[in-house]
Amino acid sequence: MLDLLRVRLAQSTATSPFPDRPVPLPERFRGRPVFAGDRCPEGCRDCRSRAPSEVITAGPDGAARLDLGACLFAPEEAAACPHGALRFTTEHAMAARSRPALVTQTGAPEPLRVLDAAMQRLFHRSLRLRSVSAGSCNGCESELIALGNVVFDMARFGIQFVASPRHADGMVLTGAVSRNMHHALLQTYQAIPAPKLVIAVGACAINGGPFRGSPEVMNGAPAELPVDLWIPGCPPHPHTTLQALLELLGRLERKERGMHGPENTPAP
Repeated sequence: MLDLLRVRLAQSTATSPFPDRPVPLPERFRGRPVFAGDRCPEGCRDCRSRAPSEVITAGPDGAARLDLGACLFAPEEAAACPHGALRFTTEHAMAARSRPALVTQTGAPEPLRVLDAAMQRLFHRSLRLRSVSAGSCNGCESELIALGNVVFDMARFGIQFVASPRHADGMVLTGAVSRNMHHALLQTYQAIPAPKLVIAVGACAINGGPFRGSPEVMNGAPAELPVDLWIPGCPPHPHTTLQALLELLGRLERKERGMHGPENTPAP
Protein backbone atom coordinates (compact mmCIF):
# COMPACT_ATOMS: atom_id res chain seq x y z
CA MET A 1 0.00 0.00 0.00
CA LEU A 2 2.82 2.41 0.84
CA ASP A 3 4.43 1.68 -2.50
CA LEU A 4 1.16 2.49 -4.29
CA LEU A 5 0.88 5.77 -2.40
CA ARG A 6 4.46 6.70 -3.35
CA VAL A 7 3.76 5.99 -7.00
CA ARG A 8 0.56 8.02 -6.90
CA LEU A 9 2.32 10.98 -5.29
CA ALA A 10 5.10 10.79 -7.86
CA GLN A 11 2.56 10.86 -10.68
CA SER A 12 1.06 14.10 -9.37
CA THR A 13 -2.12 15.40 -11.06
CA ALA A 14 -2.85 13.72 -14.37
CA THR A 15 -5.90 15.81 -15.26
CA SER A 16 -5.42 18.35 -18.03
CA PRO A 17 -5.32 21.98 -16.77
CA PHE A 18 -7.72 22.96 -19.58
CA PRO A 19 -9.48 25.38 -19.57
CA ASP A 20 -7.65 27.22 -16.78
CA ARG A 21 -4.38 27.11 -18.73
CA PRO A 22 -3.65 26.56 -22.42
CA VAL A 23 -2.61 23.01 -23.21
CA PRO A 24 0.11 22.94 -25.87
CA LEU A 25 -0.33 20.17 -28.40
CA PRO A 26 2.65 18.55 -30.16
CA GLU A 27 3.84 19.93 -33.49
CA ARG A 28 2.78 16.72 -35.23
CA PHE A 29 -0.84 17.36 -34.20
CA ARG A 30 -2.93 18.43 -37.18
CA GLY A 31 -5.44 20.89 -35.78
CA ARG A 32 -7.52 23.62 -37.41
CA PRO A 33 -6.34 24.24 -40.98
CA VAL A 34 -5.72 27.74 -42.29
CA PHE A 35 -6.19 28.77 -45.87
CA ALA A 36 -4.71 31.47 -48.09
CA GLY A 37 -7.36 31.63 -50.79
CA ASP A 38 -5.55 34.35 -52.73
CA ARG A 39 -2.97 31.73 -53.68
CA CYS A 40 -5.60 29.65 -55.46
CA PRO A 41 -6.01 30.57 -59.13
CA GLU A 42 -9.43 29.92 -60.61
CA GLY A 43 -10.78 28.39 -57.43
CA CYS A 44 -8.07 25.72 -57.34
CA ARG A 45 -9.83 23.21 -59.58
CA ASP A 46 -6.69 21.09 -59.80
CA CYS A 47 -6.23 21.07 -56.02
CA ARG A 48 -9.84 20.00 -55.52
CA SER A 49 -9.41 17.08 -57.88
CA ARG A 50 -6.23 15.89 -56.15
CA ALA A 51 -7.42 16.24 -52.54
CA PRO A 52 -8.87 13.14 -50.81
CA SER A 53 -11.81 15.20 -49.57
CA GLU A 54 -13.87 18.30 -50.41
CA VAL A 55 -11.86 20.43 -47.97
CA ILE A 56 -11.29 23.01 -50.73
CA THR A 57 -14.49 24.14 -52.37
CA ALA A 58 -15.59 26.99 -54.61
CA GLY A 59 -18.00 29.66 -53.41
CA PRO A 60 -20.78 31.26 -55.48
CA ASP A 61 -18.25 33.79 -56.77
CA GLY A 62 -15.87 31.03 -57.86
CA ALA A 63 -13.33 31.89 -55.17
CA ALA A 64 -11.78 28.99 -53.26
CA ARG A 65 -12.93 28.38 -49.69
CA LEU A 66 -12.03 25.98 -46.91
CA ASP A 67 -14.67 23.56 -45.63
CA LEU A 68 -13.76 22.55 -42.09
CA GLY A 69 -16.65 20.12 -41.99
CA ALA A 70 -15.32 18.14 -44.96
CA CYS A 71 -11.69 18.17 -43.78
CA LEU A 72 -10.17 14.76 -42.98
CA PHE A 73 -7.08 16.36 -41.36
CA ALA A 74 -4.87 14.27 -43.61
CA PRO A 75 -1.42 15.42 -44.82
CA GLU A 76 -2.55 14.63 -48.37
CA GLU A 77 -5.03 17.49 -48.17
CA ALA A 78 -2.28 20.06 -47.60
CA ALA A 79 -0.02 18.39 -50.18
CA ALA A 80 -2.77 18.55 -52.81
CA CYS A 81 -2.22 22.30 -53.18
CA PRO A 82 1.12 23.04 -54.91
CA HIS A 83 0.70 26.72 -54.01
CA GLY A 84 0.88 25.95 -50.29
CA ALA A 85 -2.48 27.59 -49.66
CA LEU A 86 -3.57 25.06 -47.03
CA ARG A 87 -1.66 24.08 -43.92
CA PHE A 88 -2.52 22.70 -40.49
CA THR A 89 -1.98 24.45 -37.17
CA THR A 90 -2.03 23.04 -33.63
CA GLU A 91 -5.19 25.01 -32.75
CA HIS A 92 -7.91 22.69 -31.46
CA ALA A 93 -10.92 25.11 -31.29
CA MET A 94 -12.96 25.00 -34.51
CA ALA A 95 -16.61 24.10 -33.81
CA ALA A 96 -19.58 26.09 -35.13
CA ARG A 97 -23.31 26.43 -34.51
CA SER A 98 -24.27 26.00 -38.17
CA ARG A 99 -23.01 23.96 -41.10
CA PRO A 100 -22.44 27.00 -43.39
CA ALA A 101 -20.28 28.61 -40.67
CA LEU A 102 -17.70 25.85 -41.21
CA VAL A 103 -17.06 27.08 -44.76
CA THR A 104 -14.70 30.06 -44.58
CA GLN A 105 -12.21 31.93 -46.73
CA THR A 106 -9.40 31.59 -44.19
CA GLY A 107 -10.27 28.56 -42.05
CA ALA A 108 -11.18 30.65 -38.99
CA PRO A 109 -14.81 29.95 -38.03
CA GLU A 110 -16.96 32.66 -36.57
CA PRO A 111 -17.17 32.86 -32.74
CA LEU A 112 -19.45 30.15 -31.44
CA ARG A 113 -22.82 31.46 -30.24
CA VAL A 114 -23.91 30.26 -26.82
CA LEU A 115 -27.30 28.79 -26.07
CA ASP A 116 -30.15 31.16 -25.37
CA ALA A 117 -30.88 32.13 -21.78
CA ALA A 118 -33.62 29.53 -21.26
CA MET A 119 -31.44 26.65 -22.50
CA GLN A 120 -28.48 27.87 -20.48
CA ARG A 121 -30.55 27.80 -17.32
CA LEU A 122 -31.37 24.15 -18.03
CA PHE A 123 -27.98 22.84 -19.14
CA HIS A 124 -25.38 25.30 -17.86
CA ARG A 125 -24.19 23.11 -14.98
CA SER A 126 -25.54 19.68 -15.89
CA LEU A 127 -25.67 18.13 -19.34
CA ARG A 128 -26.44 14.47 -20.04
CA LEU A 129 -25.82 13.12 -23.54
CA ARG A 130 -26.74 9.95 -25.38
CA SER A 131 -24.12 8.85 -27.92
CA VAL A 132 -25.32 7.32 -31.21
CA SER A 133 -22.79 5.69 -33.55
CA ALA A 134 -24.52 5.63 -36.92
CA GLY A 135 -22.00 4.01 -39.26
CA SER A 136 -18.60 5.01 -37.92
CA CYS A 137 -15.06 3.60 -37.98
CA ASN A 138 -15.07 4.03 -34.15
CA GLY A 139 -12.36 6.69 -34.24
CA CYS A 140 -14.70 9.43 -33.01
CA GLU A 141 -16.18 7.11 -30.39
CA SER A 142 -12.69 6.37 -29.04
CA GLU A 143 -12.05 10.08 -28.56
CA LEU A 144 -15.42 10.56 -26.90
CA ILE A 145 -14.62 7.70 -24.51
CA ALA A 146 -11.35 9.46 -23.69
CA LEU A 147 -13.37 12.42 -22.40
CA GLY A 148 -14.28 10.28 -19.41
CA ASN A 149 -10.74 9.32 -18.43
CA VAL A 150 -8.63 10.96 -15.74
CA VAL A 151 -6.83 13.22 -18.23
CA PHE A 152 -9.84 15.05 -19.67
CA ASP A 153 -12.42 14.22 -16.96
CA MET A 154 -15.48 15.70 -18.66
CA ALA A 155 -17.58 14.94 -15.57
CA ARG A 156 -15.83 17.73 -13.63
CA PHE A 157 -17.86 20.12 -15.81
CA GLY A 158 -21.13 18.29 -15.16
CA ILE A 159 -21.19 16.70 -18.63
CA GLN A 160 -21.73 12.94 -18.85
CA PHE A 161 -22.89 10.25 -21.25
CA VAL A 162 -25.96 8.23 -20.29
CA ALA A 163 -27.24 4.85 -21.43
CA SER A 164 -30.83 5.80 -22.22
CA PRO A 165 -32.12 8.60 -24.46
CA ARG A 166 -34.96 9.09 -21.95
CA HIS A 167 -32.38 10.18 -19.38
CA ALA A 168 -30.58 12.51 -21.80
CA ASP A 169 -30.62 16.24 -22.51
CA GLY A 170 -29.27 15.74 -25.99
CA MET A 171 -27.66 13.43 -28.50
CA VAL A 172 -24.12 13.13 -29.84
CA LEU A 173 -24.07 11.78 -33.39
CA THR A 174 -21.01 10.10 -34.89
CA GLY A 175 -20.68 8.30 -38.21
CA ALA A 176 -21.79 8.90 -41.77
CA VAL A 177 -25.34 7.67 -40.94
CA SER A 178 -25.75 4.38 -42.71
CA ARG A 179 -29.17 3.68 -44.20
CA ASN A 180 -29.61 0.85 -41.71
CA MET A 181 -29.12 3.31 -38.81
CA HIS A 182 -31.27 6.14 -40.14
CA HIS A 183 -34.52 4.99 -38.52
CA ALA A 184 -32.82 4.12 -35.20
CA LEU A 185 -31.17 7.55 -35.15
CA LEU A 186 -34.47 9.37 -35.57
CA GLN A 187 -36.16 7.13 -33.00
CA THR A 188 -33.42 7.96 -30.50
CA TYR A 189 -33.90 11.66 -31.13
CA GLN A 190 -37.65 11.36 -30.59
CA ALA A 191 -37.11 9.50 -27.31
CA ILE A 192 -35.09 12.37 -25.80
CA PRO A 193 -37.40 14.72 -23.87
CA ALA A 194 -37.62 18.30 -25.09
CA PRO A 195 -35.92 20.71 -25.02
CA LYS A 196 -32.90 18.86 -26.38
CA LEU A 197 -29.62 19.33 -28.17
CA VAL A 198 -28.09 17.56 -31.16
CA ILE A 199 -24.32 17.55 -31.58
CA ALA A 200 -22.64 16.23 -34.74
CA VAL A 201 -19.09 15.06 -34.02
CA GLY A 202 -16.53 14.32 -36.72
CA ALA A 203 -16.22 14.64 -40.48
CA CYS A 204 -18.50 11.65 -41.09
CA ALA A 205 -21.40 13.07 -39.08
CA ILE A 206 -20.95 16.48 -40.71
CA ASN A 207 -20.22 15.60 -44.33
CA GLY A 208 -19.98 11.85 -44.77
CA GLY A 209 -16.20 11.86 -44.27
CA PRO A 210 -14.24 9.37 -46.38
CA PHE A 211 -17.51 7.48 -47.00
CA ARG A 212 -19.18 10.45 -48.71
CA GLY A 213 -20.91 9.46 -51.91
CA SER A 214 -21.41 5.83 -50.97
CA PRO A 215 -24.96 4.58 -51.69
CA GLU A 216 -24.96 2.99 -48.22
CA VAL A 217 -24.66 6.25 -46.24
CA MET A 218 -26.59 9.51 -46.00
CA ASN A 219 -23.49 11.73 -45.95
CA GLY A 220 -23.87 12.67 -42.31
CA ALA A 221 -26.68 14.14 -40.23
CA PRO A 222 -29.98 13.91 -42.15
CA ALA A 223 -31.87 17.13 -42.90
CA GLU A 224 -34.71 16.25 -40.51
CA LEU A 225 -32.29 16.24 -37.55
CA PRO A 226 -31.86 19.79 -36.14
CA VAL A 227 -28.14 19.98 -35.30
CA ASP A 228 -27.17 22.60 -32.69
CA LEU A 229 -23.40 22.11 -32.72
CA TRP A 230 -20.97 20.92 -35.41
CA ILE A 231 -17.56 19.67 -34.25
CA PRO A 232 -15.06 19.00 -37.08
CA GLY A 233 -12.26 16.45 -36.92
CA CYS A 234 -11.31 13.01 -38.14
CA PRO A 235 -11.57 12.29 -35.30
CA PRO A 236 -11.88 15.47 -33.18
CA HIS A 237 -9.38 15.75 -30.36
CA PRO A 238 -11.01 15.52 -26.90
CA HIS A 239 -10.02 19.14 -26.27
CA THR A 240 -11.86 20.16 -29.46
CA THR A 241 -15.07 18.53 -28.25
CA LEU A 242 -14.67 19.78 -24.68
CA GLN A 243 -14.00 23.33 -25.85
CA ALA A 244 -17.06 23.29 -28.10
CA LEU A 245 -19.36 22.00 -25.36
CA LEU A 246 -18.17 24.56 -22.81
CA GLU A 247 -18.50 27.40 -25.32
CA LEU A 248 -22.01 26.25 -26.22
CA LEU A 249 -23.00 26.26 -22.55
CA GLY A 250 -21.59 29.76 -22.07
CA ARG A 251 -18.90 28.55 -19.70
CA LEU A 252 -15.91 29.38 -21.86
CA GLU A 253 -15.07 32.16 -24.27
CA ARG A 254 -12.97 31.27 -27.29
CA LYS A 255 -9.61 32.99 -26.91
CA GLU A 256 -8.96 35.65 -29.49
CA ARG A 257 -5.44 34.30 -29.95
CA GLY A 258 -6.85 30.90 -30.83
CA MET A 259 -8.96 32.46 -33.54
CA HIS A 260 -6.52 34.91 -35.11
CA GLY A 261 -3.13 34.29 -33.47
CA PRO A 262 0.02 35.01 -35.48
CA GLU A 263 1.05 31.37 -35.27
CA ASN A 264 -2.20 30.40 -36.97
CA THR A 265 -2.11 32.80 -39.91
CA PRO A 266 -0.86 31.62 -43.29
CA ALA A 267 2.73 32.52 -43.98
CA PRO A 268 3.21 35.25 -46.59
